[in-house]
Amino acid sequence: MDTHKITTSWKGKMKFESDNPSGDIIVMDSGPDHGGEGSGLRPKAMMLSSLAGCTGLDVASLIEKMKLEVEDFKIITEGDLTKEHPKTYHTVRVNYHFYGKNLNEKKLERAVNLSVESYCGVMVMFRKFANVEIKIEFHKS
Repeated sequence: MDTHKITTSWKGKMKFESDNPSGDIIVMDSGPDHGGEGSGLRPKAMMLSSLAGCTGLDVASLIEKMKLEVEDFKIITEGDLTKEHPKTYHTVRVNYHFYGKNLNEKKLERAVNLSVESYCGVMVMFRKFANVEIKIEFHKS
């Protein structure tokens, strides 16, 4: 069984630094409206980044393995929060954007579906507490 261990250290006010198994450091902070200075990432928004990063890594790997021609690839992720505390994401939209001249739409859809349905562990975790909506868009240049 793999275990990830991180250490998160308080840096004063509402600011924290957190390490990563890779050794990299991220900074988290709340905005001025919640006592912070806005000098770091917000924890809930980082969850959306983690989701996009997880599925993005899967899709990028599959693009390489399938030898697909993609000039650019972006994922726009939005999460709707509940009105009551503790506020949690109840609906999340993951919108994949592929750019290029010779996009193989069928294979790119397959790559996204493999990530969404089989490979991305963060996606599986999100589905335990939120409705996750997937959309794929192709932009031919």
